[in-house]
Amino acid sequence: MKEIIRTGIFVVVLGVFLAGCQSSDSTGKNASKQAVSEIEIQESSDNHSHEHDHDHDHSHDHDEEEVAVYKGYFEDSQVQDRTLADWEGDWQSVYSYLLDETLDEVFAHKAKDTGKMTAAEYKEYYDAGYKTDTERIVINGDTVTFFKNGMEHSGKYQADGYEILTYEAGNRGVRFIFKSVDDIDGLPRYIQFSDHRISQVKSAHFHLYWGDDRDALLKEVTNWPTYYPSSLDGHTIAHEMMAH
Repeated sequence: MKEIIRTGIFVVVLGVFLAGCQSSDSTGKNASKQAVSEIEIQESSDNHSHEHDHDHDHSHDHDEEEVAVYKGYFEDSQVQDRTLADWEGDWQSVYSYLLDETLDEVFAHKAKDTGKMTAAEYKEYYDAGYKTDTERIVINGDTVTFFKNGMEHSGKYQADGYEILTYEAGNRGVRFIFKSVDDIDGLPRYIQFSDHRISQVKSAHFHLYWGDDRDALLKEVTNWPTYYPSSLDGHTIAHEMMAH
C-alpha cells in the first residue's frame, strides 16, 4: 500500500515537472516570437520613417524649386509648352479693388515687409501695372471673351509658342503666347500670359498682355493687367497677394 502511494506521488511530481518544462519552453518560444515581432515592427517603423524623411526632403526640394521659379530663377530646359486649359475659367481684373482701396492693406504689407518703398509708392507702382478697362475675361476651351465697357468680344486663339525674358533685376519670366485664329474687330491679335509658372499647371492668377504686335508686347513691362478668379471677393484676393 505504501509502495503504491510512493509511486503515485512520484507520478504527480513527474507530471508537475514536465508541465513546468513545457510551460517554460512555451514561454521561451512566445518570448522569441515577441522579440521577432518587435524587430519587424521596428524595421517597418524605420523604413516608414526613412520613406517619410525622403518624401519630406523631396517635398522640401520641390517647394524650394517652386519658390525659385516663382521669383524668376530657372533653367531654359525647365520651360514647357502650355495650353489655354491652364487659364480656363472666369477671371476678374483686380484694378477696381485698387481704386476702391481694398488693396491698400497689400501695399502697407509690402512696404513693411520689404522697406524698399512706402505704401503710397507701392500703390502708385501697382496702379500703373494693374490699369485696364477690360474688367473681365472668360476662357472656355480655345475661345477667349473680353468684357470691356459693357461690350463682349469673343474669338478663338491658338498657341504661338513662348518667350523667355530677362529683367533688369536679373531674374526672368516666361510669356506664353496665343494668336487669334481669325482677324476680328475688337479682339487683339496676340495675348501673352505671365503667371510666374513655366510648365503645365492650372493658374491661380495671371498677368495678361494683349495687342496686335507680338514683339512690341514683349517689351511691355510697366502695364500688366492682372486677373484673379471672378468667384473671389476683394479681401480674399488681398490676402492671396500678401501670402506671396
